[in-house]
Amino acid sequence: MNIAIVGATGNVGRKLIEVLEKKNFPVTEAFLVASPNSAGKKIHFLGKEHTVINLEEFDFSKVKIAFFAAGSSIAEKWAPIAAEKTIVIDNSKFYRKDPEIPLIVPEVNSKELPKFKNKNIIANANCSVIPIVVALKPLHDLYNVKRIVASTYQSVSGAGKAGMDELISQTKEVLENKNVQSKNFTKQIAFNAIPHIDSFLENGSTKEEQKNHDEVKKILDNKINITSTCVRIPVLVSHSISVNVEFNKKHNLEEVKTVLSSSPGCRVVDEHKDGGYITPVEAEDKFETFVSRIRDDSSQPNSINMWIVSDNLLKGAALNAVEIAEALVEKDFYGR
Repeated sequence: MNIAIVGATGNVGRKLIEVLEKKNFPVTEAFLVASPNSAGKKIHFLGKEHTVINLEEFDFSKVKIAFFAAGSSIAEKWAPIAAEKTIVIDNSKFYRKDPEIPLIVPEVNSKELPKFKNKNIIANANCSVIPIVVALKPLHDLYNVKRIVASTYQSVSGAGKAGMDELISQTKEVLENKNVQSKNFTKQIAFNAIPHIDSFLENGSTKEEQKNHDEVKKILDNKINITSTCVRIPVLVSHSISVNVEFNKKHNLEEVKTVLSSSPGCRVVDEHKDGGYITPVEAEDKFETFVSRIRDDSSQPNSINMWIVSDNLLKGAALNAVEIAEALVEKDFYGR
């Protein structure tokens, strides 16, 4: 089929290109689309060089699926225009809370996929929410999750290329004993941790934390209670989440590990020895959601702790979007 990638020159757009190639997605013709500032650039894809097309001039009737990887303001304006002529898979946060638009993580709630017909738009979930629900869906099916306490340790790539550049430049400045300047983060990110992602709300939470709460409920189960703290750490790629989960039913720890080991998208690496777990560096460029440090919470009944790591540019964005498209193809929804 013909596809379009809107925002093809950005971090997620380029990852979409990479994932589509690796997964041999059935592309007949690809249209790489971006802002007027990026139009005319050359990008190699599927064995040939493509010229980036100006979004303002592109005809979406040429494609069956349009991937949007260009942020909320572009999605707000252009996704409805595109959706009049094609199916839109949007990576921004703009449509995630819309009750008429499905928020999809294919391993978790693909049954919600037909709801895309309401507006011809499918929303991709938050980059820290996706690994949480991928790891918890099989456990929720078994034991019924009652409450989640999540502490996220999020890489700077979640703030875009500018965030990555700032970490690199600040690291050099610190090592050279130079004065550190912060432009993209509220405090120095090099050799530091910042307990603040996105803007603050009246209740003291940040928008990133509220996204976790809202999206886990929408994707997994509205009855689940969840609280979280989101922290930016000096890691280039991959988000990590420390999760405490309380179940409504009595659990068996060995069964937890067995079920997670056989669950789609999950890989358990959990040895009780030095290095017997996965870190952000090891998760980079991997498709799996890694689960480590699985253990009982001795302070509370029916509760466990887990350490979850995932490449936020892949499963947290581009890979999940492509897997949504694969689900559309599998269920023969595209072009309908």
